[in-house]
Amino acid sequence: MKTLGFIVNPIAGMGGSVGLKGTDGKSILEKARRLGAKPTSTMKAESFLSGLEPVKGRIRLITGAGRMGEDEARNHGFTFTAFGERKEETTPEDTKEVAKRIKDLGADLLVFCGGDGTARDILDSVGKDVPVLGVPTGVKMHSSVFAVGPLATSRIAMEFFWENLPLREVEVMDVDEQAFRKGLLSAKLYGYLLTPYTPSLIQGAKVESPMTEVEMYNQAAIAIYIIEEMKPNLIYIIGPGTTTRTIGDILDEKKTLLGVDIFCNKKLIAKDVNEKEILEKIKGNDAKIIVTPIGGQGFIFGRGNLQLSSIVIRQVGLKNIIIIATRQKMAELRCLRVDTGNYDLDDELRGYVKVITDYKQLQIVKIE
Repeated sequence: MKTLGFIVNPIAGMGGSVGLKGTDGKSILEKARRLGAKPTSTMKAESFLSGLEPVKGRIRLITGAGRMGEDEARNHGFTFTAFGERKEETTPEDTKEVAKRIKDLGADLLVFCGGDGTARDILDSVGKDVPVLGVPTGVKMHSSVFAVGPLATSRIAMEFFWENLPLREVEVMDVDEQAFRKGLLSAKLYGYLLTPYTPSLIQGAKVESPMTEVEMYNQAAIAIYIIEEMKPNLIYIIGPGTTTRTIGDILDEKKTLLGVDIFCNKKLIAKDVNEKEILEKIKGNDAKIIVTPIGGQGFIFGRGNLQLSSIVIRQVGLKNIIIIATRQKMAELRCLRVDTGNYDLDDELRGYVKVITDYKQLQIVKIE
């Protein structure tokens, strides 16, 4: 019988679809709720446990009370022990306390559902005493402890338990949320966790593109091509990143670096929008989405742009997605990835796609 520590941060990711770039702090959480944010961690926690169904009788869970894992464990019929108090609102201290209990009871592996903030809480509590693996459910996921999705986490856990996967030290990173909301990306290394190592299923740390002269020329060439191809009266929903921001720079429009913005007739018509605002703008209108993959990870949806939800993508249409990336970024990526939270949509998005890598130059890449 294997012992699996299991912690769910029920509020992780709630700020994403409403454009808040995180949910650290009570005031931000309250604002997210006022804007209509809904929890997403539970769904992904359930997906992770569903992936363990074939070995359910061979695993015992140590988890947090109520929404911190107990509810999901009970729903899936796992044998479990829950610690802590059932609460409507949990805190980082609750996460840390459950993590310490998991360590003290000698769990073989600790799986948590959250983002970078939750990874930091786990780091503070267990260090390198317990192998750790993250189900990505947050807004900020710069750390290398996360699998590429819930079912990938299940697969890694099973391979670790019964196929002796090696462990590797991986970085726990986090960004300053206040700076992030102002368009400043300030990531800091907080330490290292031990994680079962399967390179194709672990997302890796986010890598910033080097701002060399060649890279800037390449970004400008891509932007010029995109602008030349823009159609009158068509809505363009443009995601975060330096390559996408260059489109705004050349149009002399102040596009946000880390937000999603809307353009029409080569003018910025809505800045740093959330899911609801996007849906209002595109209602009854033809639209396209322009995104660039995250460096080092390859995600085009599901990391840093949760405003581009499965509902938005469906409304715009899969044929109206434009992917842009510099040659250097693409040279460092083995593939592209998606994690919209809608598994049917993710399956439809997978396959070979065109990526604009320079002026009138395309590269065929697979979304896995």
